[in-house]
Amino acid sequence: MAEKLKDRQANRLAKQSTPDRRRATLYDEKSCGVVLFREKDGITLYLLLHYPSGHWDLPKGHVEAGENEHETAARELLEETGVSDIQFVEGFREEISYQYRKEKRPSRKQVVFFLAKTNLESIKVSFEHKGFKWLPYTEAVNKLTFENAKNLLRKAKKILEGE
Repeated sequence: MAEKLKDRQANRLAKQSTPDRRRATLYDEKSCGVVLFREKDGITLYLLLHYPSGHWDLPKGHVEAGENEHETAARELLEETGVSDIQFVEGFREEISYQYRKEKRPSRKQVVFFLAKTNLESIKVSFEHKGFKWLPYTEAVNKLTFENAKNLLRKAKKILEGE
């Protein structure tokens, strides 16, 4: 009887700890990115990148060993756009997650985005992209392909407007 009780307690503890173990390995990949904006004639313009598969999204990329999240976001922005002169906006750190297929297997990805300002207009897209656009908010939201990116832009606009 005592052994059955111990077994039940052990099973209950194992079930309780399973979510914690899952949380620790919830994502297969982690990336960081930037919601980049600039001001022109009193209008806030947001940078969108055009990917070869046809979608429009924000700059982002994988975390490399030894980097913190801001370093990854800044490096990826530089690699994908040539932009190095940015100022991060304090208080904006948004996480999104999604699943996609990688090598025919499902992969879970976490992406941490920051909001940053630049005064540069010139962009030099990497080989990973077909093009770019600087767009005002409404056009940018409509051009973005994925709902999670649209939500990021909505949050960025609220921060910039002081809401």
